[in-house]
Amino acid sequence: MITFLVVIHVTVSIALIVIVLLQSGKGAEMGASFGTGGSQSLFGAGGGTSFMSKVTTGAAVIFMLTSLTLAYFSGKPETSSIMRSKVVPQTGLPQQGAPLQPLQGQPANTPALPQQAPRK
Repeated sequence: MITFLVVIHVTVSIALIVIVLLQSGKGAEMGASFGTGGSQSLFGAGGGTSFMSKVTTGAAVIFMLTSLTLAYFSGKPETSSIMRSKVVPQTGLPQQGAPLQPLQGQPANTPALPQQAPRK
């Protein structure tokens, strides 16, 4: 699903760039960019501006929807794990580090503290 959305998002992004670059600037004509020299003769007498603006609007809407959908999916926490069968021990003792040693002069039945490495 996410791969499909990314493909659509990239395609619409490239299409949006091309559509915006094809649009005429202020005072320029759409047909002039293709070398025809006619005044909007590419899409008819008055349909060039409205057609290009509709295509731009449609591409922008699709771009925003895919952006929001991808942002939503990336914010969801992952629910799957490759370690499903691994049981996590529920003890309060540290799992790694130095072995626990009783302090000097401390009875053997009291909890031990972790042994610290000598400082250099």
